[in-house]
This record gives sequence, structure tokens and C-alpha cells, in this order.
Amino acid sequence: MSEFDPEQFEDKYVNYFPQLQKAYQQAFEVMNDRYDSELVHAIDQQVLNESEPFYDEDRGFYVELPESPSERLTAVVVDDEKLSVVMEEYVDRLESELHHIFGVDR
Repeated sequence: MSEFDPEQFEDKYVNYFPQLQKAYQQAFEVMNDRYDSELVHAIDQQVLNESEPFYDEDRGFYVELPESPSERLTAVVVDDEKLSVVMEEYVDRLESELHHIFGVDR
């Protein structure tokens, strides 16, 4: 793979779609091993499917979630505290996977 180009990431779904898929898949697999698979699957399908990864030279990769992620979860019942912990770790893992796949230091 060629070196990461931040300008090309602006059109990420054209230029980097396979890498994005891999990052999301790897984050899912790690989280699925650590937490209840129904919760992880629900987060993946009902929250992260509408998330947006970005790259900034100061912040590196970061993921913006859609508004009101807890309200989007209808497939499982989970208390807000547990959801917050799992979501934070999931987003952290996803950002780590993006940094790793694209070879960009955090």
C-alpha cells in the first residue's frame, strides 16, 4: 500500500474504502471478544454504521458518532453507564485500528 495522504482521506470512501472496512471489522472483532456479542453487534449496526471517521494532523484519526447514540440502540437493553463505557472503548479501538492500518502515529 502507498503512503497515507491526508488530502486523499477527504474523499475516504473512494480512496480508502477497503482500509476503512478493515479497521471497522478489526475493531468489531476485538470488542466482540470482550463484551456481550448482542451489545457489540447492536452498537456496530445502529450507531457505528452512521459514524464518520476523520483525519486531522493535530488529532490524528478520530471518529464522530451520530447524535444521541444511546437513543439509536433499539436491539438491546443496556444501562447508560455500561453503554458509555463500551462505546468509549469501541471508538478508542476503532481509532487505534485506523492509526495502525494507515501507519500513522497517534
